[in-house]
Amino acid sequence: MLRITLAQLNYMVGDIAGNILRMTEAAQQAAKAQADLLVFSELSLCGYYPGDMLDEPSFLQRLDEGLQQLLTATRQFPDLHWVVGAPTRSQGPGKPLHNSLLVLKDGAVRLRYDKQLLPTYNIFDERRHFEPGADTAKVLRVGNCQVGFLVCEDGWNDQGADYATNPFSRMGDAAPDMVVSINASPSHLGKREQRHEVFKQAAERHKLSILYVNQVGGQDQIVFDGASFVVEPGRGVVFEAKRFAEDLCTLELRDDGRFVQAGGQPLEAVPVQGLPTMEFYRQQIVLGLRDYARRCGFKQVVVGSSGGIDSALTLALAVDALGAENVVGITMPSRYSSAGSVDDSVELCRNLGIQLYEHPIKDLVDTYARQFEASFGEPLKGLALENLQARARGTTLMEFSNAFGHLLLTTGNKSEVSVGYCTLYGDTNGGLGLLGDLYKTEVFELSRHINAHAGRELIPQAIIDKPPSAELAPGQKDEDSLPPYAVLDEILKWQIEGHHLSSSEYEHAAQFVAQLKTQAGGPELIARVQKMVFRSEYKRRQAPPMLRVRPRAFGTGRQMPIAAHYE
Repeated sequence: MLRITLAQLNYMVGDIAGNILRMTEAAQQAAKAQADLLVFSELSLCGYYPGDMLDEPSFLQRLDEGLQQLLTATRQFPDLHWVVGAPTRSQGPGKPLHNSLLVLKDGAVRLRYDKQLLPTYNIFDERRHFEPGADTAKVLRVGNCQVGFLVCEDGWNDQGADYATNPFSRMGDAAPDMVVSINASPSHLGKREQRHEVFKQAAERHKLSILYVNQVGGQDQIVFDGASFVVEPGRGVVFEAKRFAEDLCTLELRDDGRFVQAGGQPLEAVPVQGLPTMEFYRQQIVLGLRDYARRCGFKQVVVGSSGGIDSALTLALAVDALGAENVVGITMPSRYSSAGSVDDSVELCRNLGIQLYEHPIKDLVDTYARQFEASFGEPLKGLALENLQARARGTTLMEFSNAFGHLLLTTGNKSEVSVGYCTLYGDTNGGLGLLGDLYKTEVFELSRHINAHAGRELIPQAIIDKPPSAELAPGQKDEDSLPPYAVLDEILKWQIEGHHLSSSEYEHAAQFVAQLKTQAGGPELIARVQKMVFRSEYKRRQAPPMLRVRPRAFGTGRQMPIAAHYE
């Protein structure tokens, strides 16, 4: 029998001392549970992903010192094997580092395995810093069990679709009693189910039980959901750790190759389907904001409350993440704002229990417009005047942020950001966007879910029901400039995410666009939307980071040139 503790922890990139402290505390718990093996996630020493910090000599020195501190810590628990992820020095040609898995015990490194497959797609860029490890399997006897080891991407190529090398083949030849896979697998819609399917097939193909340990927590735009699991051949996924939370679990591997809970209670099959989509969005965004604010040194946030659906949902999610006492709203009516916008903001903030300030911008806009005409001989009108109002609001919010130390949350959604329906240095101001990877139709759906989850009307029904409007001109509605969001969003999914979507979502979007092409004006509409997306890349490049919830998000997940000829 082998007793194993899974340490699903929330690491901070670069906080080597803090990460070591968390790992040492986990070791104390593992020792109390009489574990033989304690498993942390990928790059647990430094957090995932440190990026170009890996190019800094001082950071590399701290890594070396941190590894020595870990080795010293292992002497406190001489019978415990620690499985740790860390950058290590490469002695050969190529990049100077490896992304390594180390097995530490009683002050010594008992095994080192260097990650072979280094992803450079979507949000990943590991080949920028690391050299691939040798094409070999690493196995270590722990107690009476032979344990094999893999690092994240090494387990994702068992069907040979992406790399010439398949580490699972070598591992299968080594025939261990089980495989430990350490991971920093970012979360997006459908990712949990994808992990389960990939490793279920690998376990079945090679007749190997696999222990998959993942990181949890938010890091910039990316959120790690944890959800570490165990998969067995013939039984599938039989254990899953908490989602979106730290978890420390001890399991036993019996002599017959089956996993049980510590103490011998059997494990049951884990449901195939995970969280409902809207609940997944809620939990991912809440964790992403909570960790982003904490790690960047913010305790409070501020949001411009327009009385519209986007700012309402942003405020509701912020309260969920940080508590009502740490969230402030500011309503900034102009000459074109409806009375309902201010009244709806008041009701929303009352429902959420947050402070709402009113800061009218009419006089600011009028003064600026008069001086503009006096200086340049032309009155401000049309789009320039509309954008001035957005920029007056953005400046006011940044003034508040500077004066009181709140993190400003921007409120743009993926539909608007896609087509550039936003104002640079206006409503794009902020330090983080919560809705930038949600289409407008999903914003409405998540708002309804927030109310249902709370069991009461947090976001007033009047806000959900009103036609979307920027209120920058008399009687303005979003659909004056854009197709209906139900149409726009399907075109955008097809264009921006395409085959990155789930099969059902892609099929729906592709069929929708194909049918639209057969309708009068359909091809022209599609071309217009595509052109708006292409021409707005410069705005997205200057936008604040946006929390990622879908497979292909703006930012590091979709990298497009600004100056290019698009067809």
